[in-house]
Amino acid sequence: MAPLLFHFLMDHYGILSLLPPLVAIVLAIWTRQVYLSLLMGIWLGWLVINKGNPLTGTFDTVQGLVNVFQDPGNTRTIMFCALVGALILFIQKSGGVEGYILRVNRWLEKLASQDPRRERIWVQLLAWLTGMIVFVETSISLLTVGTLYRPLFDRLGISREKLAYIADSTSAPTSIIIPFNGWGAFIMGLLAANEFAHPFSVLFQSMVYNFYPFLALALVLVVILTGWDFGPMKKAEKRVRETGAILAEGSEAMIAEDLIEVKVQEGVTPRAFNMVIPIAVMVLLMPLVLAYTGWGEAPADAGFLDKLLVAIGKGSGSTAVLMAVLGSILVSMVLYRAQGIFKIPEMIDITLKGISSLMPLALLMMLAFAISGVCKELHTGQYVAEITRDWLSPAMAPLLVFLVSCFIAFSTGTSWGTFAIMIGIAIPMARELDANVFMVIGAVMGGGVFGDHCSPISDTTILASMASATDHIDHVRTQLPYALLTGGLAALGYLGMGLFGL
Repeated sequence: MAPLLFHFLMDHYGILSLLPPLVAIVLAIWTRQVYLSLLMGIWLGWLVINKGNPLTGTFDTVQGLVNVFQDPGNTRTIMFCALVGALILFIQKSGGVEGYILRVNRWLEKLASQDPRRERIWVQLLAWLTGMIVFVETSISLLTVGTLYRPLFDRLGISREKLAYIADSTSAPTSIIIPFNGWGAFIMGLLAANEFAHPFSVLFQSMVYNFYPFLALALVLVVILTGWDFGPMKKAEKRVRETGAILAEGSEAMIAEDLIEVKVQEGVTPRAFNMVIPIAVMVLLMPLVLAYTGWGEAPADAGFLDKLLVAIGKGSGSTAVLMAVLGSILVSMVLYRAQGIFKIPEMIDITLKGISSLMPLALLMMLAFAISGVCKELHTGQYVAEITRDWLSPAMAPLLVFLVSCFIAFSTGTSWGTFAIMIGIAIPMARELDANVFMVIGAVMGGGVFGDHCSPISDTTILASMASATDHIDHVRTQLPYALLTGGLAALGYLGMGLFGL
């Protein structure tokens, strides 16, 4: 019966291509079991592909998980997620985090003049600024903000859900606005493939119309300065303020406890530079590795600066993050050994313990990549784009491209896939309709960022929960109303500019 039911899907999966991501999202929010929900979505996808055959669908599900590691970029990202645990443990046990917090606390006390409300505002502003400064890669930005400010937020009675929101809503938006990273490289490559002779210039001209990330950053600032909490976030803030409960009842922090409650090595004086130097090395290595891996793609006759920008744009983002965290760990080892904080056997033990502590995150990343893979096999993004392409008008094109991009990114949990699908469809469509091509490109980028930083199956959203040590579904629930508000304002912007021909 089941094979007959799926018989008509031999050539086109149609609306059933939407089921895996939607089922995974709904189950994750309903059951709070992210691992099981993702696995269920992956299995359902392969069941559809195999026309309802449960045995073949199950075997292909396992093979799909294995195939995640066939992509070097996926493997490097998963390795990065595991190695981040080692770096977190190093900078905490060395006294680097505590030293930084002591310095910030002294500065806040002077600045706040014993006014607790001002102190709360300033620490949130620091987190917001840090998230924007570390723009080279979303993962590094999330790691930095979460690690540095979680103890300060806990001390001041600010919810971890708020920290996750600030980290998540600054990292992805800033990374797309300042595109000297993997995202920028990928988008410029797509623009070049669509016959743009100067993709770097086109990218920056389109940035004017990329409303969503600018609005997201602005909304975070408004929330910090005014204390305007609403929806589930208001309840989370009230819980921490009135009861002191870091997590809601029944919630579980998406990080191992031995990475949260880490004591400084006995006899070590906390020093901020033991954290600042490793983090700075990681941040600086990102553009250097991007340039190194992309140097061969740059024009030989170009000037050094132009060649450098092209090389950064063509570099491998996954290689850059992996080499950055490895370089940071090695520098940390040399720094701490020179101070006599750790001996070599201790540093090896810390590295292995840190890696093991984040193995659940690495597993979650594997599942996120696997569901993206099955969505690619089902052509989920192409289906959504195709059903809307035929009834677009020039005035409505930017708005509808933005909405479709939001839906694809939220459903699949990947901005990369959204950019790959929608840029190839939206640019020729805009040219044919005589619509504003730059605005349409900006709409695609904004929609991709929307899904990337608020979808429960997005790697960025998962990393934000991990870095802030909050429950993943609590983070999604508290952030989504803000993202929807920002997305609504961006949609109104595209509607108004489209209708008035701006």
